Amino acid sequence: MEKIVPGSAGGQHVAGAPLTIANTATVSPDLLRNAIDERIARIRPMSTPIDQLSRCAGARQCDSMTVDYYSVDTKATETTITADVTDSDMVDYGDSYAFNLKAKDCIFEASETVLFPDVTDANGQPLTAYVTDAKSDGSFTVLITSSEPELINSVKKGYKAVRMGRAATELDVQTAQFQALPQKKSNVCQIFKMQVEQSTLQKIAGKEVPWGFSDQEEAAVIDMRLGMEKNFLFGSLSKVFDRAKNETVYLTGGIWNQTSNTFRFSLDSISEDDLISMCARAFTGNNGSKRKILLAGTGLMEKLSKLPLSRVVYGDQTFVKWGIEFREIRSNFGSLYVLHSEVFDQCGHPNDGFIIDPDYITKYVHIPFNAEKLDLRLSGQRNTEAVVLTEASCLVLRYPNAHLRLIAQ
Repeated sequence: MEKIVPGSAGGQHVAGAPLTIANTATVSPDLLRNAIDERIARIRPMSTPIDQLSRCAGARQCDSMTVDYYSVDTKATETTITADVTDSDMVDYGDSYAFNLKAKDCIFEASETVLFPDVTDANGQPLTAYVTDAKSDGSFTVLITSSEPELINSVKKGYKAVRMGRAATELDVQTAQFQALPQKKSNVCQIFKMQVEQSTLQKIAGKEVPWGFSDQEEAAVIDMRLGMEKNFLFGSLSKVFDRAKNETVYLTGGIWNQTSNTFRFSLDSISEDDLISMCARAFTGNNGSKRKILLAGTGLMEKLSKLPLSRVVYGDQTFVKWGIEFREIRSNFGSLYVLHSEVFDQCGHPNDGFIIDPDYITKYVHIPFNAEKLDLRLSGQRNTEAVVLTEASCLVLRYPNAHLRLIAQ
Protein backbone atom coordinates (compact mmCIF):
# COMPACT_ATOMS: atom_id res chain seq x y z
CA MET A 1 0.00 0.00 0.00
CA GLU A 2 1.32 3.42 -0.93
CA LYS A 3 2.64 5.48 1.99
CA ILE A 4 4.23 8.90 2.12
CA VAL A 5 6.84 8.92 4.89
CA PRO A 6 9.11 11.67 6.20
CA GLY A 7 12.82 11.60 5.37
CA SER A 8 15.74 12.08 7.73
CA ALA A 9 16.45 15.59 6.45
CA GLY A 10 12.86 16.78 6.61
CA GLY A 11 11.80 15.75 3.11
CA GLN A 12 9.17 13.19 2.14
CA HIS A 13 9.41 9.84 0.41
CA VAL A 14 6.98 7.48 -1.30
CA ALA A 15 6.99 3.94 0.08
CA GLY A 16 5.16 0.82 -1.10
CA ALA A 17 4.39 2.10 -4.61
CA PRO A 18 6.17 3.26 -7.77
CA LEU A 19 6.78 6.97 -8.24
CA THR A 20 3.95 8.41 -10.30
CA ILE A 21 2.78 11.84 -11.38
CA ALA A 22 -0.03 11.66 -8.83
CA ASN A 23 2.13 11.02 -5.77
CA THR A 24 4.81 13.37 -7.09
CA ALA A 25 2.21 16.13 -7.12
CA THR A 26 1.34 15.24 -3.50
CA VAL A 27 4.91 15.18 -2.18
CA SER A 28 6.42 17.94 -4.34
CA PRO A 29 3.72 19.90 -6.20
CA ASP A 30 6.07 22.65 -7.35
CA LEU A 31 8.22 20.14 -9.25
CA LEU A 32 5.67 19.73 -12.02
CA ARG A 33 4.48 23.32 -11.92
CA ASN A 34 8.01 24.59 -12.45
CA ALA A 35 8.50 22.23 -15.37
CA ILE A 36 5.26 23.41 -16.95
CA ASP A 37 6.31 27.04 -16.56
CA GLU A 38 9.62 26.20 -18.22
CA ARG A 39 7.76 24.80 -21.22
CA ILE A 40 5.39 27.77 -21.43
CA ALA A 41 8.35 30.17 -21.18
CA ARG A 42 9.70 28.85 -24.49
CA ILE A 43 6.69 30.16 -26.42
CA ARG A 44 7.36 33.64 -27.85
CA PRO A 45 9.23 35.02 -24.80
CA MET A 46 10.04 38.32 -26.55
CA SER A 47 6.33 39.15 -26.88
CA THR A 48 5.51 38.80 -23.18
CA PRO A 49 8.55 39.86 -21.12
CA ILE A 50 6.65 40.47 -17.86
CA ASP A 51 4.94 37.08 -17.93
CA GLN A 52 8.23 35.51 -19.03
CA LEU A 53 10.16 37.05 -16.15
CA SER A 54 7.54 35.98 -13.60
CA ARG A 55 7.63 32.36 -14.78
CA CYS A 56 11.42 32.12 -14.91
CA ALA A 57 11.85 33.74 -11.50
CA GLY A 58 9.35 31.41 -9.83
CA ALA A 59 6.05 32.15 -8.12
CA ARG A 60 4.65 32.07 -4.60
CA GLN A 61 1.62 29.95 -3.90
CA CYS A 62 -1.28 31.77 -2.22
CA ASP A 63 -4.35 30.19 -0.66
CA SER A 64 -6.78 32.96 -1.55
CA MET A 65 -7.81 34.97 -4.59
CA THR A 66 -6.95 38.11 -2.61
CA VAL A 67 -3.25 38.59 -1.92
CA ASP A 68 -2.12 40.72 1.01
CA TYR A 69 1.54 41.69 0.82
CA TYR A 70 3.87 44.20 2.40
CA SER A 71 6.07 46.65 0.58
CA VAL A 72 8.66 48.89 2.15
CA ASP A 73 10.84 51.65 0.74
CA THR A 74 14.18 52.78 2.07
CA LYS A 75 14.17 55.77 4.37
CA ALA A 76 14.64 59.11 2.60
CA THR A 77 18.14 60.54 2.78
CA GLU A 78 17.45 64.18 1.96
CA THR A 79 14.83 66.87 2.31
CA THR A 80 14.53 70.64 1.88
CA ILE A 81 14.31 73.43 4.41
CA THR A 82 10.92 75.18 4.34
CA ALA A 83 11.75 78.39 6.25
CA ASP A 84 14.73 80.76 6.62
CA VAL A 85 16.72 80.51 9.84
CA THR A 86 16.62 83.62 12.02
CA ASP A 87 18.37 84.69 15.24
CA SER A 88 15.18 83.97 17.18
CA ASP A 89 15.62 80.29 16.29
CA MET A 90 19.01 80.21 18.07
CA VAL A 91 19.92 79.31 21.66
CA ASP A 92 23.44 80.31 22.83
CA TYR A 93 25.04 77.79 25.23
CA GLY A 94 28.40 79.57 25.30
CA ASP A 95 30.48 76.78 23.76
CA SER A 96 27.85 75.82 21.21
CA TYR A 97 24.63 76.96 19.58
CA ALA A 98 21.33 75.17 19.08
CA PHE A 99 19.10 76.07 16.15
CA ASN A 100 15.52 75.14 15.34
CA LEU A 101 14.82 74.35 11.69
CA LYS A 102 11.80 73.24 9.69
CA ALA A 103 12.03 70.67 6.90
CA LYS A 104 9.58 69.47 4.29
CA ASP A 105 9.72 65.86 5.49
CA CYS A 106 10.30 64.24 8.85
CA ILE A 107 13.42 62.14 8.12
CA PHE A 108 15.70 63.02 11.06
CA GLU A 109 16.11 61.46 14.49
CA ALA A 110 18.07 62.47 17.55
CA SER A 111 21.79 61.56 17.44
CA GLU A 112 21.97 61.74 13.63
CA THR A 113 24.15 64.21 11.78
CA VAL A 114 22.88 66.46 9.00
CA LEU A 115 24.76 67.99 6.09
CA PHE A 116 23.86 71.34 4.50
CA PRO A 117 25.68 71.14 1.14
CA ASP A 118 24.51 74.64 0.09
CA VAL A 119 26.25 76.29 3.06
CA THR A 120 30.08 76.32 3.07
CA ASP A 121 32.69 77.91 5.31
CA ALA A 122 35.74 79.95 4.28
CA ASN A 123 37.59 76.74 3.39
CA GLY A 124 34.82 75.57 1.09
CA GLN A 125 33.68 72.81 3.47
CA PRO A 126 29.91 72.24 3.80
CA LEU A 127 28.26 72.68 7.17
CA THR A 128 27.62 69.56 9.25
CA ALA A 129 25.47 69.68 12.40
CA TYR A 130 24.30 67.30 15.13
CA VAL A 131 20.58 66.60 15.58
CA THR A 132 19.43 66.76 19.20
CA ASP A 133 15.66 66.58 18.68
CA ALA A 134 13.19 65.91 15.86
CA LYS A 135 9.40 66.10 15.67
CA SER A 136 6.82 64.50 13.40
CA ASP A 137 5.91 67.84 11.78
CA GLY A 138 9.38 68.08 10.18
CA SER A 139 10.89 70.50 12.69
CA PHE A 140 14.22 69.52 14.22
CA THR A 141 16.94 71.02 16.39
CA VAL A 142 20.63 70.95 15.54
CA LEU A 143 23.74 71.70 17.57
CA ILE A 144 26.90 73.37 16.20
CA THR A 145 30.13 74.71 17.73
CA SER A 146 30.42 78.30 18.87
CA SER A 147 32.53 79.26 15.84
CA GLU A 148 29.76 78.51 13.30
CA PRO A 149 26.64 80.57 14.11
CA GLU A 150 27.00 82.74 11.03
CA LEU A 151 26.93 79.62 8.85
CA ILE A 152 23.67 78.26 10.21
CA ASN A 153 22.15 81.70 9.73
CA SER A 154 22.91 81.25 6.03
CA VAL A 155 20.50 78.31 5.76
CA LYS A 156 17.64 79.51 3.55
CA LYS A 157 14.27 78.21 2.47
CA GLY A 158 14.72 75.65 -0.31
CA TYR A 159 18.22 74.60 0.80
CA LYS A 160 18.94 70.89 0.94
CA ALA A 161 19.42 68.97 4.20
CA VAL A 162 21.03 65.53 3.91
CA ARG A 163 20.64 62.83 6.57
CA MET A 164 24.02 61.36 7.53
CA GLY A 165 25.34 58.85 10.06
CA ARG A 166 24.61 58.73 13.77
CA ALA A 167 27.07 60.15 16.29
CA ALA A 168 27.26 58.75 19.83
CA THR A 169 29.07 59.88 22.97
CA GLU A 170 31.59 57.70 24.74
CA LEU A 171 29.08 56.48 27.34
CA ASP A 172 26.14 55.95 24.98
CA VAL A 173 24.80 52.42 24.96
CA GLN A 174 21.53 53.01 23.13
CA THR A 175 20.42 55.27 20.33
CA ALA A 176 17.15 56.31 18.75
CA GLN A 177 15.33 53.38 17.15
CA PHE A 178 15.21 52.95 13.40
CA GLN A 179 11.73 52.26 12.06
CA ALA A 180 10.97 51.21 8.51
CA LEU A 181 7.44 49.92 8.76
CA PRO A 182 6.15 48.12 5.67
CA GLN A 183 2.81 49.14 4.23
CA LYS A 184 0.19 46.48 3.77
CA LYS A 185 -1.25 46.37 0.26
CA SER A 186 -3.54 44.05 -1.63
CA ASN A 187 -3.98 42.67 -5.10
CA VAL A 188 -6.28 40.00 -6.48
CA CYS A 189 -5.55 36.99 -8.64
CA GLN A 190 -7.32 37.12 -11.96
CA ILE A 191 -8.51 33.83 -13.41
CA PHE A 192 -7.09 33.64 -16.91
CA LYS A 193 -8.64 31.04 -19.21
CA MET A 194 -8.26 29.88 -22.80
CA GLN A 195 -10.20 27.09 -24.49
CA VAL A 196 -8.97 25.04 -27.44
CA GLU A 197 -11.29 22.64 -29.22
CA GLN A 198 -10.53 19.81 -31.65
CA SER A 199 -7.22 19.40 -29.82
CA THR A 200 -4.76 16.55 -29.41
CA LEU A 201 -3.25 18.11 -26.29
CA GLN A 202 -2.81 15.63 -23.44
CA LYS A 203 -3.21 16.55 -19.80
CA ILE A 204 -0.19 18.65 -18.91
CA ALA A 205 -0.77 19.13 -15.19
CA GLY A 206 -1.05 15.47 -14.24
CA LYS A 207 0.75 13.02 -16.50
CA GLU A 208 3.05 14.53 -19.08
CA VAL A 209 5.15 17.59 -18.31
CA PRO A 210 7.03 17.88 -21.65
CA TRP A 211 3.99 18.06 -23.91
CA GLY A 212 3.82 18.84 -27.61
CA PHE A 213 1.82 21.60 -29.26
CA SER A 214 -0.18 21.72 -32.40
CA ASP A 215 -0.30 25.05 -34.22
CA GLN A 216 -3.75 25.79 -32.79
CA GLU A 217 -2.67 25.04 -29.23
CA GLU A 218 0.46 27.13 -29.48
CA ALA A 219 -1.50 30.05 -30.89
CA ALA A 220 -3.94 29.76 -27.96
CA VAL A 221 -1.16 29.90 -25.38
CA ILE A 222 0.43 32.89 -27.15
CA ASP A 223 -2.90 34.74 -27.09
CA MET A 224 -3.44 33.84 -23.44
CA ARG A 225 0.01 35.10 -22.45
CA LEU A 226 -0.46 38.36 -24.38
CA GLY A 227 -3.71 38.98 -22.52
CA MET A 228 -2.06 38.25 -19.20
CA GLU A 229 0.82 40.57 -20.10
CA LYS A 230 -1.59 43.48 -20.59
CA ASN A 231 -3.33 42.83 -17.27
CA PHE A 232 -0.03 42.42 -15.43
CA LEU A 233 1.16 45.77 -16.79
CA PHE A 234 -1.85 48.07 -17.02
CA GLY A 235 -4.75 46.31 -15.29
CA SER A 236 -6.81 48.18 -12.68
CA LEU A 237 -7.55 46.42 -9.41
CA SER A 238 -11.28 45.84 -8.98
CA LYS A 239 -14.00 43.31 -8.27
CA VAL A 240 -17.18 43.31 -10.33
CA PHE A 241 -20.31 41.26 -9.85
CA ASP A 242 -21.66 39.43 -12.90
CA ARG A 243 -25.40 39.28 -12.29
CA ALA A 244 -25.97 36.87 -15.16
CA LYS A 245 -23.58 34.35 -13.61
CA ASN A 246 -24.27 35.46 -10.03
CA GLU A 247 -20.53 35.48 -9.33
CA THR A 248 -17.75 37.96 -8.57
CA VAL A 249 -15.11 38.58 -11.22
CA TYR A 250 -11.63 39.54 -9.97
CA LEU A 251 -9.56 41.98 -12.06
CA THR A 252 -5.90 42.12 -11.11
CA GLY A 253 -4.00 45.36 -10.64
CA GLY A 254 -1.08 46.00 -12.98
CA ILE A 255 2.39 47.02 -11.90
CA TRP A 256 2.13 50.34 -13.79
CA ASN A 257 -0.26 51.55 -11.09
CA GLN A 258 1.70 50.10 -8.16
CA THR A 259 4.42 52.76 -8.13
CA SER A 260 4.23 56.53 -8.06
CA ASN A 261 7.90 56.90 -8.99
CA THR A 262 7.72 58.75 -12.32
CA PHE A 263 10.23 60.28 -14.72
CA ARG A 264 8.77 62.72 -17.26
CA PHE A 265 10.56 63.71 -20.44
CA SER A 266 9.97 65.44 -23.75
CA LEU A 267 9.81 62.83 -26.49
CA ASP A 268 10.53 65.29 -29.32
CA SER A 269 13.69 66.66 -27.74
CA ILE A 270 14.97 63.62 -25.83
CA SER A 271 18.77 63.59 -25.71
CA GLU A 272 21.63 61.64 -24.22
CA ASP A 273 21.48 64.03 -21.26
CA ASP A 274 17.88 62.93 -20.67
CA LEU A 275 18.95 59.29 -20.84
CA ILE A 276 21.65 59.90 -18.24
CA SER A 277 19.15 61.71 -16.01
CA MET A 278 16.76 58.78 -16.46
CA CYS A 279 19.48 56.35 -15.34
CA ALA A 280 20.33 58.58 -12.38
CA ARG A 281 16.69 58.57 -11.30
CA ALA A 282 16.31 54.80 -11.81
CA PHE A 283 19.44 53.72 -9.96
CA THR A 284 19.76 56.19 -7.07
CA GLY A 285 17.82 56.74 -3.88
CA ASN A 286 16.16 53.31 -3.72
CA ASN A 287 18.87 50.72 -2.90
CA GLY A 288 17.74 48.66 -5.88
CA SER A 289 19.73 46.52 -8.29
CA LYS A 290 22.37 47.93 -10.62
CA ARG A 291 20.84 46.02 -13.54
CA LYS A 292 17.25 46.79 -14.46
CA ILE A 293 14.91 46.18 -17.38
CA LEU A 294 13.52 48.98 -19.55
CA LEU A 295 10.38 48.09 -21.48
CA ALA A 296 9.64 50.73 -24.13
CA GLY A 297 6.77 51.47 -26.46
CA THR A 298 7.44 51.99 -30.16
CA GLY A 299 7.74 55.78 -29.98
CA LEU A 300 10.20 55.74 -27.10
CA MET A 301 12.18 52.86 -28.58
CA GLU A 302 12.48 54.70 -31.89
CA LYS A 303 13.84 57.82 -30.20
CA LEU A 304 16.30 55.86 -28.06
CA SER A 305 17.57 54.02 -31.15
CA LYS A 306 18.36 57.31 -32.87
CA LEU A 307 20.37 58.81 -30.01
CA PRO A 308 24.07 59.38 -30.79
CA LEU A 309 25.58 57.53 -27.83
CA SER A 310 29.01 58.48 -26.48
CA ARG A 311 31.49 56.86 -24.12
CA VAL A 312 29.29 57.74 -21.16
CA VAL A 313 26.40 55.58 -22.38
CA TYR A 314 27.05 52.44 -24.40
CA GLY A 315 24.26 51.11 -26.60
CA ASP A 316 25.80 48.44 -28.83
CA GLN A 317 25.82 45.41 -26.49
CA THR A 318 23.24 42.65 -26.35
CA PHE A 319 22.40 40.47 -23.38
CA VAL A 320 20.34 37.27 -23.21
CA LYS A 321 18.55 36.29 -20.01
CA TRP A 322 15.25 34.57 -19.18
CA GLY A 323 15.13 33.54 -22.84
CA ILE A 324 14.91 37.19 -23.94
CA GLU A 325 17.50 39.12 -25.95
CA PHE A 326 17.93 42.63 -24.57
CA ARG A 327 19.87 45.59 -25.87
CA GLU A 328 22.16 46.76 -23.09
CA ILE A 329 22.68 50.42 -22.26
CA ARG A 330 25.35 51.12 -19.68
CA SER A 331 25.76 54.26 -17.65
CA ASN A 332 27.86 55.18 -14.66
CA PHE A 333 24.76 54.64 -12.51
CA GLY A 334 23.86 51.14 -13.73
CA SER A 335 22.88 49.05 -16.74
CA LEU A 336 19.51 48.97 -18.47
CA TYR A 337 18.37 45.94 -20.45
CA VAL A 338 16.15 47.50 -23.10
CA LEU A 339 13.33 45.68 -24.89
CA HIS A 340 10.64 46.89 -27.25
CA SER A 341 7.13 45.99 -26.07
CA GLU A 342 4.15 46.35 -28.40
CA VAL A 343 1.86 45.91 -25.38
CA PHE A 344 2.59 49.57 -24.56
CA ASP A 345 1.33 50.58 -28.02
CA GLN A 346 -1.82 48.49 -27.69
CA CYS A 347 -2.63 49.88 -24.24
CA GLY A 348 -2.26 53.57 -25.17
CA HIS A 349 1.35 54.12 -24.04
CA PRO A 350 3.36 54.05 -27.30
CA ASN A 351 5.74 56.79 -26.16
CA ASP A 352 6.12 55.62 -22.57
CA GLY A 353 8.20 53.00 -20.83
CA PHE A 354 8.71 51.20 -17.54
CA ILE A 355 11.96 50.41 -15.74
CA ILE A 356 11.61 47.24 -13.69
CA ASP A 357 13.90 45.93 -11.00
CA PRO A 358 13.65 42.15 -11.55
CA ASP A 359 14.83 41.43 -7.99
CA TYR A 360 11.78 43.14 -6.51
CA ILE A 361 8.84 41.81 -8.47
CA THR A 362 6.82 38.83 -7.19
CA LYS A 363 4.22 36.61 -8.80
CA TYR A 364 1.48 35.07 -6.66
CA VAL A 365 -0.40 32.05 -7.98
CA HIS A 366 -3.68 30.76 -6.56
CA ILE A 367 -4.35 28.26 -9.37
CA PRO A 368 -1.14 27.13 -11.14
CA PHE A 369 -1.20 26.89 -14.92
CA ASN A 370 -3.04 23.70 -15.83
CA ALA A 371 -4.99 22.14 -18.67
CA GLU A 372 -8.29 20.31 -18.25
CA LYS A 373 -9.58 18.08 -21.00
CA LEU A 374 -13.33 18.29 -21.63
CA ASP A 375 -15.28 15.68 -23.60
CA LEU A 376 -18.09 17.79 -25.05
CA ARG A 377 -19.42 14.77 -26.96
CA LEU A 378 -20.02 12.90 -23.72
CA SER A 379 -21.86 15.85 -22.20
CA GLY A 380 -24.04 16.16 -25.30
CA GLN A 381 -23.00 19.72 -26.17
CA ARG A 382 -21.18 19.24 -29.49
CA ASN A 383 -19.07 16.70 -31.27
CA THR A 384 -15.70 17.99 -30.11
CA GLU A 385 -13.15 17.61 -27.41
CA ALA A 386 -11.78 20.70 -25.71
CA VAL A 387 -8.84 21.66 -23.55
CA VAL A 388 -9.29 24.55 -21.12
CA LEU A 389 -6.11 26.31 -19.99
CA THR A 390 -6.39 28.05 -16.61
CA GLU A 391 -4.21 30.12 -14.30
CA ALA A 392 -5.18 32.44 -11.42
CA SER A 393 -2.32 34.80 -10.63
CA CYS A 394 -1.17 38.37 -10.06
CA LEU A 395 2.04 40.42 -9.92
CA VAL A 396 3.11 42.76 -7.13
CA LEU A 397 6.00 45.21 -6.76
CA ARG A 398 8.09 45.02 -3.64
CA TYR A 399 10.02 48.24 -2.94
CA PRO A 400 7.87 50.31 -5.36
CA ASN A 401 10.47 53.08 -5.62
CA ALA A 402 12.96 50.62 -7.14
CA HIS A 403 10.79 50.73 -10.29
CA LEU A 404 10.26 53.77 -12.51
CA ARG A 405 7.51 54.85 -14.89
CA LEU A 406 8.67 56.80 -17.95
CA ILE A 407 6.01 59.19 -19.24
CA ALA A 408 6.49 61.26 -22.37
CA GLN A 409 5.14 64.79 -22.47
